[in-house]
Amino acid sequence: MATVELRFSALPEHVRTARLVAAAVARRAGVDEAVLDEVRLAVGEACTRAVGLHQNGGITAPVKVVLTEEEKQFSIEVGDEAPRHAPGDRAPGAAGDEQDAETEEDEMGLAVISGLVDDVEVTAGEHGGSIRMTWPTTPSVTVLP
Repeated sequence: MATVELRFSALPEHVRTARLVAAAVARRAGVDEAVLDEVRLAVGEACTRAVGLHQNGGITAPVKVVLTEEEKQFSIEVGDEAPRHAPGDRAPGAAGDEQDAETEEDEMGLAVISGLVDDVEVTAGEHGGSIRMTWPTTPSVTVLP
């Protein structure tokens, strides 16, 4: 199992770098070429979501992206440190309409990711959350002369 870990400051300009790294590692892991655009888009959505959660929550910790190559699959986990609140609770200092807009934007991002990736797992809690996305890989074939 090969793993690449990327951490970046929660700034929108770093999302592009995360997308490029994810696509390069996915290609090397054996993810089908036809799916690489979906990998890029899904990682971009997940990272943009994490950046937004960090910025809205005033969190200075970096966004974490873990890319893992396993025997027959490749997974990317995008983690944030933004605490989640129970439904109906308001984040400290957030106005009602502002909170609703953030929730709507968050749900839209998750819907886009779910539309791009068949195997998605979203977790969230008081210490942050993660989005784990998994794609099948094809073993590389060695051609002998």
